[in-house]
Amino acid sequence: MNIALLFGVFFVLIMLSVPIGVALGVATSLTIVLTSNIGPVMVAQKAFTGLDSFTLIAIPFFMLAGNLMALGGIAKRIVKMADAAVGKFTGGLGMATTIGCMFFAAISGSGPATVTAMGSIMIPEMEKRGYDKPFATGLTATAGTIGVIIPPSIPFVIYGVASGTSVGDMFKAGVIPGILIGIALMIVCYVISKKRGYRGAEKNKEESEGFLKTFLDCLPALLAPVIILGGIYGGIFTPTEAAVVATVYSLIVGKFVYHELTWKIVVESYRSTADMNGFTGLALGFSMSFAAYLAMEQIPAKVANALLSAVSADWILILLIIVILLVVGCFVDNISSCLILTPVFLPLVTGMGMSPVHFGIMMTVALAIGFVTPPYGVNLFVASAVAKLKIEQVSKAAIPFILAMLVCLLLIAYIEPISMGLVWLLG
Repeated sequence: MNIALLFGVFFVLIMLSVPIGVALGVATSLTIVLTSNIGPVMVAQKAFTGLDSFTLIAIPFFMLAGNLMALGGIAKRIVKMADAAVGKFTGGLGMATTIGCMFFAAISGSGPATVTAMGSIMIPEMEKRGYDKPFATGLTATAGTIGVIIPPSIPFVIYGVASGTSVGDMFKAGVIPGILIGIALMIVCYVISKKRGYRGAEKNKEESEGFLKTFLDCLPALLAPVIILGGIYGGIFTPTEAAVVATVYSLIVGKFVYHELTWKIVVESYRSTADMNGFTGLALGFSMSFAAYLAMEQIPAKVANALLSAVSADWILILLIIVILLVVGCFVDNISSCLILTPVFLPLVTGMGMSPVHFGIMMTVALAIGFVTPPYGVNLFVASAVAKLKIEQVSKAAIPFILAMLVCLLLIAYIEPISMGLVWLLG
């Protein structure tokens, strides 16, 4: 009864377009009042204590760093360098877009922010060079999902807090899967470009000789992920401190090196970050109350027992969890899905021997695919708004890239060293 009421109220509120944080809080409070003797004050207590975490400070700072880099010239120069490196090959500009997304992912930690920064620069440029506009937009939307896979990643921080897993280990584990997905997208881009005749840009002698000049101009932008990730992996600062370093670095480079950051842009970046963090904080706080009630009523254990009794083989169970994550990702955003499903599935997968870090990577990749699958597909909405195309056109063009991501997801799920290799190596 309580399980049906909890999830029933929650999904009804979601379908009514109630904000995810409010839906979590209302569903938990109503279920507690109607089905248990627990005081409803527990909802507020757990929400407050859940947000009282030093690790969570990383989220607004990574958001702010992403905004400042997108508007301060760093994103533009990352793309410029990627184009100089691979733009001459077949499908080179599409591959440059993917590489740009991978570099920007190592700065912003956000999928939609990556799509906005890269799409506003690359979609018009690809169209100018003869690429089909829906193809360019679908590629950018899909490549933007790498923003939550290559560290630093906001969903990794949230998963770490929700599961008690080391955020540093999550950051280490996300590197190889992110690169794997980037390579897979570039292969698909090359194959389609070869078929459609999307040739690379011919570089004249003057442009070729200007590569060093381009590299030197882009060097401060390229150093950003090196400083952030190098500092984390080298033990110089924690992931939370790295977020602050990224913000300060973005301000200095954008204002004093590239001279593209104005005070108006800085203020707008702070305002946008405050809006996004308010939404995330509300959802995160009430998700802690939601998870606490699940634990009190032993709902994760009941779900685990039901699944274990229905499925005998571990590999089938993993596949079933992947399917559930993919379906949920179509309707609920990455962060909310992570907060809701982690306490349900984590005891189940750890019980069969899967590392919490490995599961966190698998879950994040599966839910990231939801960024480019209707009806939720936030990356689709962002990319279609940037390109001024219908969602249907972008969705259709993104299908080959989504299939490539699904293949990568299965490899990540069933081949543990892809996720855990760097964690073991850096121990």
